[in-house]
Amino acid sequence: MNSGYVLNGRYKILSRLGEGGMADVYLAQDLILDRKVAVKLLRLDFRDNPKAKRRFQNEALAVTQLNNPHIVGVYDVDEVDGMQYIVMEWVNGADLKDYIKHHSPIPYATVVDIMEQICSAVGEAHRNGIIHRDLKPQNILINAEGYVKITDFGISRAASEDTMTQTRSIIGSIHYLSPEQIKGLMATKRSDIYSLGIILYELLTGKVPFDGETAVSIAIKHSQEAIPFVRDLDDQIPQPLENVVLKATAKNPDDRYFTVDELADDLKTSLSLNRLTEPRFQPSFDRDDINDQTRVMPFTPLKASQLNESKLAAQRIADDSQTKQETTAQNEKSPKQPTKKRRHHRRRWIALAVALLVLLIAGALLVTANGHTKVPQITGLTQSDAKQSLIDAHLKVGKIRYKNSYAVDKIV
Repeated sequence: MNSGYVLNGRYKILSRLGEGGMADVYLAQDLILDRKVAVKLLRLDFRDNPKAKRRFQNEALAVTQLNNPHIVGVYDVDEVDGMQYIVMEWVNGADLKDYIKHHSPIPYATVVDIMEQICSAVGEAHRNGIIHRDLKPQNILINAEGYVKITDFGISRAASEDTMTQTRSIIGSIHYLSPEQIKGLMATKRSDIYSLGIILYELLTGKVPFDGETAVSIAIKHSQEAIPFVRDLDDQIPQPLENVVLKATAKNPDDRYFTVDELADDLKTSLSLNRLTEPRFQPSFDRDDINDQTRVMPFTPLKASQLNESKLAAQRIADDSQTKQETTAQNEKSPKQPTKKRRHHRRRWIALAVALLVLLIAGALLVTANGHTKVPQITGLTQSDAKQSLIDAHLKVGKIRYKNSYAVDKIV
């Protein structure tokens, strides 16, 4: 939209203030009330997009429900010639991202003051059942006097809705998104608290805790890595102030502040001398073993080189998995083999014992026979003499049988 154009016969465009993903923002002059305003105009390529139009309307509806000095006010919402627009309060200043860039390091008292103003606005939204879902320095305006106002409720939603990121894409800025949003779970008020913790981290250190070449790599860090300690970058930061960062950005939402007001109350006393000896906050998870089964939602298509690396990594994982399965199968079979061997050895020992016992008994019988008697020679004797000879040798005479023989002479 060119400078000098009068929108709907009332708002004269002065200059472009900036552009976003689906809308452009212009500085305009309200010809009726004679004041400068910011006009947010839905981009031409989104005017036939139902989702974009719904987001645009949702922002206007959300902000008109809120009444807080730290939330950019909405003056008018309308559509003309197919152009949807929102007329908002104009803040003569810069966004918080630029402020951090040009003023870092920021005094701790100023950091606390800025965060309290932000918490005031977010707390108002939460009390009205609205979750922002895209809190970041680019959506926070600050003027020369340090007065803060939050804008861009385009992807906010009512807390009673359950239609958050159940789609296969993530809405929001990856550097400030909570782990549960990255995993595609529903955003809650504590998701906004996580984003506030990241903003506080950036105010204190001048940079975001996690960065990377791709959105996916940053998302994985948010899900799996603990937030770095701000005192490692600046040991002058009071421990209670670092604790606010750690508690607000805990991986488990249950470890975070229950409400934004609770976070603000903790901030108010974070520079108090009475809390200087406060120990470092420890969340319920181990920083060295964050068991978060991450399901990273798709962001941008992988390049060819990244795709090849992914294929190689997948192949290595598959090979490792097959090796583990084979090892497991062998381990499952191995206990049965010793059992068979033990049974075989037991049977062999029993057989040897029985054989040894038989040999001992036989040997005992032989020793007994050889030690007490000697079979006499009775061939050629009469029956009575032969019988007496056997008795004398301590032998028993069995049943006498008769048999004819031509080799033995008749005894007279």
